[in-house]
Amino acid sequence: MRAFAFLLVIILVAVGYFWLCLTWNYSTGERAGWVQKFSQKGWLCKTWEGEMTMITMPGAVAEKFAFTVWDDKVAQTVNSSMGKRVAMHYEQKVGLPTSCFGDTRYYVTKLAPVDDIPSIPGATIPVPPPAASDPAIAK
Repeated sequence: MRAFAFLLVIILVAVGYFWLCLTWNYSTGERAGWVQKFSQKGWLCKTWEGEMTMITMPGAVAEKFAFTVWDDKVAQTVNSSMGKRVAMHYEQKVGLPTSCFGDTRYYVTKLAPVDDIPSIPGATIPVPPPAASDPAIAK
């Protein structure tokens, strides 16, 4: 009977630990850049893993941001945004064991396109909207 109670306590502590790690965020934030690599990886537990290049100023060395995506809808959005400048909202989680939860600590939850092109710090060049087709040219 004591062994069963001890085993039950161990299981409850493990479940509580995983619940805390999955619901609590160490940090949240946004990063903007260009998605350059994105794929589904894993032997048993398949997760979407990606890499985004962030450039702070023209001529500066690019910084890479490795991230994980759990949601298939967000993964589909990331796939369709390859090569475009995007802003990613992420949650950083710590304490998750094994790579079944992902290869990184950064879990992307939302993705939004960025329309401005930075030219120099503090200045941006708006991207013009796509030109409407000219009826004279269409003939």
